[in-house]
Amino acid sequence: MNLTDTLLGEGWYWAAWIAWLLFFAHSLWRAPWGRLRDSEQFNVWLGMIVLLTLIWSLKAGVKPGLNFHLLGATVFTLSFGPHLAFVGLSLVTLGITLNGAAGPFAYGANALLLAGLSVALSHFFFRLLSAALPRHFFVYIFVNGFLGAALTIIGVGFAATLLLAVIGVYEWDYLFSEYFPYFLLLAFSEAWLSGMMMTLFVVYRPQWVASFDDSVYLTKK
Repeated sequence: MNLTDTLLGEGWYWAAWIAWLLFFAHSLWRAPWGRLRDSEQFNVWLGMIVLLTLIWSLKAGVKPGLNFHLLGATVFTLSFGPHLAFVGLSLVTLGITLNGAAGPFAYGANALLLAGLSVALSHFFFRLLSAALPRHFFVYIFVNGFLGAALTIIGVGFAATLLLAVIGVYEWDYLFSEYFPYFLLLAFSEAWLSGMMMTLFVVYRPQWVASFDDSVYLTKK
């Protein structure tokens, strides 16, 4: 999923930079920065950035742009909301760019795909599933934490596959037979790790999770 500087055309990369700057400026404006005035919350936010930088650096793949790694976007989004999550994951993308895991010119495209799309999908599935299902503790954990994370990484993988196919970087048949199916396998690991983390958070540190409210998910249940 980490694009290199020469994989796409120059026009695609400039367009991605412009789009990322607009979305990033919007999130900087809308993010609830007051929450990070609490030192504990700030340390958790920074800790997630450092941890995910390490995780995203541990990737597997055989061809440029055709690599895999866990995202952690659902945990970040459920914990801090979409705007702080997008800013944080943009910093994670910067981290893997600086350590050589992704190209600097491709930063805008990588940030849109790995940070922007993953956060947007995580938030969308949370809103959709919360509206469709009862507000219950186990629904939050198993549906939002586990299922939401799996659907998010599958969605990002499909978008990456579609992008590479439409631009003509690789053949459609090759991408959809040798690349995209692995995201279905990766989704299991993403779901398990994200669900486990959200379970630990809401049980032992519910104040770390912006999307979880005891009065909504536990009272009179």
